[in-house]
Amino acid sequence: MNFTRWSARLPGTQRRAAARTEHTVSPDRRGEGSVPAARAEQLTDDAPPTLGVDKLPVREVLDRVPALVALVHGPEHRVAYVNDAYTAAFGVRPAGEPARAALPELDELGLLPLLDQVLRSAKPRTVKSRKVPSGRSYTFTCTPVDTSPEGQGSGVLIFATDVTDHAEAAERLRTSERRQRETAVTLQRSLLPQELEEPDDLRIAATYQPGGTEAAVGGDWYDVITLGGGRTALVIGDVMGRGVRAAAVMGQLRTAVRAYARLDLPPHEVLQLLDGLATEIDANQIATCVYAVHDPNEGRLVYASAGHLPILVRDESGTVHRADEPTGPPLGTGGWLHASGSVPLGPGSTAVLYTDGLVERRNEDLDEGIASLERALAGATGTPQVICDRLVRSAGVMADHDDDVAVLVLQHPARTGPDGELFRNAALELLGGVEAAPRARAFASGVLTSWRFPSDLHDLGVLATSELVANSLQHGTPPMRLRLRRTDRRLIIEVTDGDDHLPRRRRAEPGDEAGRGIAIVATIASGWGSRRTPGGGKAVWCEFGLPGG
Repeated sequence: MNFTRWSARLPGTQRRAAARTEHTVSPDRRGEGSVPAARAEQLTDDAPPTLGVDKLPVREVLDRVPALVALVHGPEHRVAYVNDAYTAAFGVRPAGEPARAALPELDELGLLPLLDQVLRSAKPRTVKSRKVPSGRSYTFTCTPVDTSPEGQGSGVLIFATDVTDHAEAAERLRTSERRQRETAVTLQRSLLPQELEEPDDLRIAATYQPGGTEAAVGGDWYDVITLGGGRTALVIGDVMGRGVRAAAVMGQLRTAVRAYARLDLPPHEVLQLLDGLATEIDANQIATCVYAVHDPNEGRLVYASAGHLPILVRDESGTVHRADEPTGPPLGTGGWLHASGSVPLGPGSTAVLYTDGLVERRNEDLDEGIASLERALAGATGTPQVICDRLVRSAGVMADHDDDVAVLVLQHPARTGPDGELFRNAALELLGGVEAAPRARAFASGVLTSWRFPSDLHDLGVLATSELVANSLQHGTPPMRLRLRRTDRRLIIEVTDGDDHLPRRRRAEPGDEAGRGIAIVATIASGWGSRRTPGGGKAVWCEFGLPGG
């Protein structure tokens, strides 16, 4: 039993004696913070008697507490009592009428259903942070009580605590987070390509959707890079993190990918360079990425994956293939070797690159999400943009999605009829020897004539063919091959051989008998380049823009 409550019920003499007993300190407990016996006796003799809790004037206390207090009873919620703080907050007070109907502010605050629930369940309920007319915010706790003297009536005590400071701090935090998210979204979108490059042989569409308003923006990105010679690089990646930092890291990686792509390296070598850069940017942040290159002459997509999700390819027959091998570790882990793989992507095929926000769901295996995407791709037809939108809808991605989503869809159209006439190929195997250059010139002249090129473009094409072949004959090794390709926008001339030494443009001295071939090609063509090919060889190419292309 509480000592104060027990002692308050004793006569004065016994109460003082009890007080002395309670506060007297034994010799072995001195120094532990207790009041000395003499001092305790003096205090208890002079102090007024302490009232027990059950003797306190409850209404007077409730009138003075800063919290809002109201007492209602019955299913009609008739108001029996409100305190001064309640009156100050709402500007009303029942003038001594205990049988008044429920105050309208309780209904405006949406508390009446809560009061009903408390009466039915006989359990307290709490509603957090409701704003009252004074502009202050309160947390309302409703507790069931007996309101009749016989204890048979059912009522509810409403006790509201001022949480304005906490509510305002939470609102400031939400505002700050919202602004940070808007900044991250703006940065993210500004770092993504504003317009996709348009390769001659592919039709491409992409979409990016940030996570919902409660989710921080991630570092998803995609890109399309035309490499020249008819080849196209495609990139998609996901920085493991959220907010402005993830978006900034993504921007650096995307810029680096474009720079490395210009070197025309195999996909796995590009990822090796990116891996080292990611470690330098932030040793604590990693990213997944797929880098792929499409060559229309080969009809294949050569790719390398750094811990990213598998590419999905639907062939011309409608069958979907999953290109998930080989897959190396994410970027930023360091010290690992990546490898390149390939998957057919001929005319009539469609490929999809995506980030995990499209297929990953809580309480669901990731492989199930990928399988669901495969089924959606198998039934999706139309333009790349239509397919892109359908895949996003089929995955259930809404405005409040909890993760970023990036999707890149590419098609290699099967061209027929007049459109097919604009895309032509011709190739010649070069056996070497003194007759190789004249034979190559004659072949190029015949092909360009059959393609009905203007005379000036015909002559430039023959000259470029002659110089590229001569360069290969002098510096390369067999096997050698000449390939001419036309699209609706350009003429591409390419010579391959078995030597991996890449040519470079240099200034020839007046007395030099060689060294001018690449310089001539670079002067007359709209672009030129070289790359190493699988098996230890190289390819040197140049291209010319077609009139109206």
